[in-house]
Amino acid sequence: MFSAQTRTRRLSDTIDRVERAELLSDHERPRIEGRLNFDFHTGMFVATVVFLVMTIVGVFIKGGPAREIVHYIVQAITILAVAVPEGLPLAVTLSLAFSSSKMSLDNNLVKTLKACETMGSATTICSDKTGTLTANRMTVRGAVVCGVVKPALDPRIDTAESRKSVGQRLRADKNIPNEALEELGRLISVDTMDESAVVFENGDNAPPAFKGNPTECALLELCRTLSIDWRGIRDSAIGRSDATRSQGHPFMFSSARKLMSWAVPRERGYRVYVKGAAEIVLSRCAWEVSSTNRVQKLKDERRESFYVNDVVKSFAASAMRTIALAYKDFDRLPQDWSQTTDEVKNADGTDAFVAETELVLMGIVGIEDPLRDEVPPAINRCYGAGIDVRMCTGDNLATAVAIASRCGILRKEHYKHGRMSPHVSDLLKDRAMTGKEFRKRVHNSEGVFVQAAFDEIWPRLRVMARCDPDDKHTLAHGLNKSLLFQDTETCAALKEEGITIFPDRQVVAMTGDGTNDAPALKRADVGFAMGISGTQIAKDAADIILLDDNFASIVTAAKWGRNVYDSVCKFLQFQLTVNIAAISVAVVGAFRYQESPIAAVQMLWINLIMDSLASLALATEPPDDALLDRPPVNRSDSIISEQMWYNMVGHAAYQVVVMMLLYYDLGASLLDTEPNGTPHHGKCGGVTVYSKHHSALFNCFVMMTLFNEINCRKLRGEWNVFAGLFKNPYFGSIWVLTMVIQIIGVQFGGAAIAVHKDGITSRQWLVCVCFGAGELVWQQVINVVHMLTKGGDEQVGEKGYRDAGILKIGSGRVALPETVRSASSRSNESSQRDLSLRRRASSKKGLSAREPSTTPRMVASEKV
Repeated sequence: MFSAQTRTRRLSDTIDRVERAELLSDHERPRIEGRLNFDFHTGMFVATVVFLVMTIVGVFIKGGPAREIVHYIVQAITILAVAVPEGLPLAVTLSLAFSSSKMSLDNNLVKTLKACETMGSATTICSDKTGTLTANRMTVRGAVVCGVVKPALDPRIDTAESRKSVGQRLRADKNIPNEALEELGRLISVDTMDESAVVFENGDNAPPAFKGNPTECALLELCRTLSIDWRGIRDSAIGRSDATRSQGHPFMFSSARKLMSWAVPRERGYRVYVKGAAEIVLSRCAWEVSSTNRVQKLKDERRESFYVNDVVKSFAASAMRTIALAYKDFDRLPQDWSQTTDEVKNADGTDAFVAETELVLMGIVGIEDPLRDEVPPAINRCYGAGIDVRMCTGDNLATAVAIASRCGILRKEHYKHGRMSPHVSDLLKDRAMTGKEFRKRVHNSEGVFVQAAFDEIWPRLRVMARCDPDDKHTLAHGLNKSLLFQDTETCAALKEEGITIFPDRQVVAMTGDGTNDAPALKRADVGFAMGISGTQIAKDAADIILLDDNFASIVTAAKWGRNVYDSVCKFLQFQLTVNIAAISVAVVGAFRYQESPIAAVQMLWINLIMDSLASLALATEPPDDALLDRPPVNRSDSIISEQMWYNMVGHAAYQVVVMMLLYYDLGASLLDTEPNGTPHHGKCGGVTVYSKHHSALFNCFVMMTLFNEINCRKLRGEWNVFAGLFKNPYFGSIWVLTMVIQIIGVQFGGAAIAVHKDGITSRQWLVCVCFGAGELVWQQVINVVHMLTKGGDEQVGEKGYRDAGILKIGSGRVALPETVRSASSRSNESSQRDLSLRRRASSKKGLSAREPSTTPRMVASEKV
C-alpha cells in the first residue's frame, strides 16, 4: 500500500498543477463582463456640445440670465447619464445569476458565474466515457474461465439461456470445475476495494444497488450470481479482513499500471490476486488454469490467437470492457513487496512490481456499460451546434471505438469509404489512438510538449483510449493554445478532408471525476466534475458540477451559455436604441429652444426603465432549442450584429421622427393642445410650466420604448416578435408593471416628474399608444429592408461560421474588456505573442519539412 507520505506528495503535486493550470488559462477564458467606452465618450462629446450651444444661444445671443447656465449644466449631465449604459453590468450579472439558478434545475451546479457564458462559446467537449456517456451500470455480459468461453448473448432474443446471468451460465457448465469458480470468486472478493459493494436497499426482489467503483461492483455481482458470498470472504480472509489486514499487502489501482493486486497468506507462502486491463495482464501471464483445474503453460500462440483475437477483440468490438483475472504464488514471504523489474514495464513505461509478473491466468470477463438513451441525440445536437466531441477513456482502443461509434462521436465520415465498421483498422488516420501513442507524438525526446506536432493530430482526433489524466491535461492545453486557425494553407487542406477549423482559438470543456483530473479541469476553459462519482478535489477544481453525471446536461449548459450572450445582446439592442433616440431628441430641443423636449427628471425615469426594469425583463428570457442550430460565436465577432444595427438605427429613427412630428405645430394639433416651446424649468408646478404638450411628448416616447422592448426579444429578424412571450412570465410581469407605473406617473405624478398636474387626455393617450404600437409594425419594415439589402441576418461564410458584424468590438468604438466577443484586440495581441514564441522556439528546435514557411506551426517549448 502506498505510504501516507507518498500519497501526500502526490496530492501536493496535483494541487501545484491545478494552480499552474489556473494561471495559464484564467486570462484566456471567454467572458462577457465589461463596459461600453463608446457610449461614454460619445455621450461626453454630445453633452459638451449641447452645453456650449445652449449657453451661447441662451445667454450670449438671446441675452438670458447667467443663472440659466446651471440649468444647462443639469441638461448636459442628464444627457451624459442617459448615454452611459450603466445597466449593462447589471444585465450581465442578472443574466448569469438567472441562468445559473435555472441550470441547477437541469442538473448543472454552477460554481463560477462566468462559466455559464463561457460554456456558450465552447467549440470542443472532451468527455469521459464511464458514467457520462454511459449509464454507469456495469454488467458482466461475457466471460472465459478455464478456457471455456461464454459469449455475450443478445438480450433482445428471448431464450432460456439469454435470461440467465453469466454467473449462472458459468455455474451450469460442467466443463468448468467448481473449485476454479470458487477460487475465481475468492480472487474477486479479495482484490476489490472496501468502498465497492453490491447491496439490496429495497428488498431481495429489487435490483441491487452499486456502491463504489462500478467495474468492481459488476465483478461482485458476478460473484453473487455464482452463489459466492463475497462479503463473507472479505471479512474472513486472512490478510484481507480488517482484523488481519496487516498480514496482507495491497497494490492499489493506478492509471500508470492499469491493474490492482492484493497479496494474502495461504497454507504455504502467499498468493497475489491480480485484476486489470486484459491486454496488460495477459502480457504478464506465463501460465493458465485449464478446464481440469490444472495450471499449464500459456503459449504465445494461444495467447495471441485465442485470448487476444477471439476473446478480447471480440468482446471489445461489442463495446465491452475486458478485465483479466490472474494470480501468482510465492512459497515464502518476499523480502520487499515493492521490488520491481526492468524486464516488464507498466503502461506508463515505469518498472513493474515483481509480484505482478509471471502470472497464472484464471479468466477474462467482458463488462458492458450501456449507453444513456439521451446521449446519441445530445451528441448529434453538439455537432449541429458546431461543437466537436472527443472521448477520453481508460478502455482499450477497440472498446472505445465501439462505444464512440454507437453514441455518434464517430460517424460515417470518420471511416474509410464512408461506411461504419466495428474494426479500428477501418478508421481514417488519427481518428482514434491510445494515450501512449498520443504522448509519443506530441512530446519530443526530452518530454517537451510540441504544439506543431499536436496541431497535426487534434483536428482529426475523436477518441483517445487508455489515456491517463496527464493526457487529458495535455489535450486541454494544446487545444487552448493552438493557433492552427491562422494557418490558411493547412486549414484549406483539412477542409478538403471535410474538417472545418473554427476561425479562432478553441474554447474547451473537459469532464473529470478523479483527483488526478483536477489539473485538466482547471486548464480547460470550463471544467465539469461529476456530482455522483467525482472526488471532492475534482469538484473543487471544476467550474460546473454535473449532478447527474450525464453528458446531456453538458449540452444543456451550452444552451444556457448561449442564452446568456443573447440576453446581453437583447438588452444592449434595447438600450442603445433608447440612447440614440433620447440624445437625438435632446440635441434638437437644445438647439431650438435651449431645452430638451424631455425634462431632466423624465430622462432619468427613462434611464431607469432602460437599466433596471429592462435588465430584469430581458435577462430572464428562457433558452430556445434554436440556439444550438448555429455555430459558436467567434471571439473577434462584434457583439452587435448587422441585424442589431438595422434594428437600433431603424427604431431610433422612427422614434426621433415621431418625436419631432409631435414636437412642432403639426403634433400639437394631433394631440389637440396648444404648441408650447416654453422651457420646463421655472415655477414649481402650474399649467404654464408643465404643459400637456410636453407631458404627451414624454408619454409617447415611453410608449415607443416599451413596445420596442417586445421587439428587442428577437435578434435575428424574426417575423413573429411575440413567439415565446408567454414562456417568460418575468418579461410580461415587468412590462405590465412598467406600463402601470407610467400611467400612474403621467396622470398623478405632476411636478414630481415634470408633467401637467391633471395628466393627459384620453385622446392624447390614444395617440401615444398608437405610435408606440407602431413600433411592432415598423420592425417588420426593418426586416424587409434588411432582407432586401443584405439577404438575411448573419452571413454564413464557406467555413460554416458567422462572419463578424459591421462593428468590431475592440476597434476603439466599443470595448468589452476581457471578453471573447469583445476583446479582439487582446485576442489578436495574445495570438501574435504566442506565434512569436513559437517562431523563436522553432529556430532552436527546427521545423519539420512539411510545415509551410508562411504561417509556421512552431514548437512551443512548454512542459505540460
